[in-house]
Amino acid sequence: MNTAEAKKVLETALLCAHEPLSINDLKKLYVGSGESTDEVGADTIKMLLEELRIDWSDKGIEVVSLSTGWRFQSRPEMKIYLERLNPEKPPKYSRATLETLAIIAYRQPVTRGDIEEIRGVTVNSQTIKMLEDRGWIEAIGHRDVPGRPGLFATTRQFLDDLGLTSLDQLPPLQQAMKGEMQEGSLLEMQALEAEFQANLDQTAIDFAAESLEEHEAIAMDSVAEAVAENREAETDFEADRLVLNTEILSHDLAPESTVDAEPGQSNDESNNDPSYPQ
Repeated sequence: MNTAEAKKVLETALLCAHEPLSINDLKKLYVGSGESTDEVGADTIKMLLEELRIDWSDKGIEVVSLSTGWRFQSRPEMKIYLERLNPEKPPKYSRATLETLAIIAYRQPVTRGDIEEIRGVTVNSQTIKMLEDRGWIEAIGHRDVPGRPGLFATTRQFLDDLGLTSLDQLPPLQQAMKGEMQEGSLLEMQALEAEFQANLDQTAIDFAAESLEEHEAIAMDSVAEAVAENREAETDFEADRLVLNTEILSHDLAPESTVDAEPGQSNDESNNDPSYPQ
């Protein structure tokens, strides 16, 4: 396999993948073709990825490196046009949710007590649960103090959804993370919230689309089941009706048995018939 073919395979895999692909994932593309992983190794793949980045530099989508691997994604300047395909705005995250997420991102690992100390208010359990359900934070252990409170940190999914490869790429936020919320740090927090909201809006749209597809698939399965059950019921009904008709027909065709009266005895049936001559 020459370089041009290897790059074509790489490009196709990235375009078709639903999740970012790591270098190790991309190396698997060439194993089954008779090529060894040494011949299309990590360095070669990185070189091809850089070539792809250049090839797509004047397009509306780009090749990006995230914390979990590489993928194609739309450029930020294309967002305004893509939103026209889905004019319904995703739900906005609350101020409390964004502040909690920002504090965890910059001070991790932190406990709920740390977050409450910085924000000055109690942290709602639903806020923590929502961030965990979205895959943006996780409990990574416990602090060795009385009560052993859980320690929270951000996940690789959080970085991927923000388009980052590491926490070092987060915008600087200094005063807000020193345990006190002064006026300057509040402005920084608001700026960070706006950035988080802008990046997470598209994530919410994608999440909603995936949920819709999943629910549609479940609905289609339910319809198919109902149709199958209905057909089975119709078949059983037709079979029962056929058996019943057969029984009725057999009964109609059966000859009636008559009993002749013995000499000196009357036939009840004939005696009861008013038309029978006496």
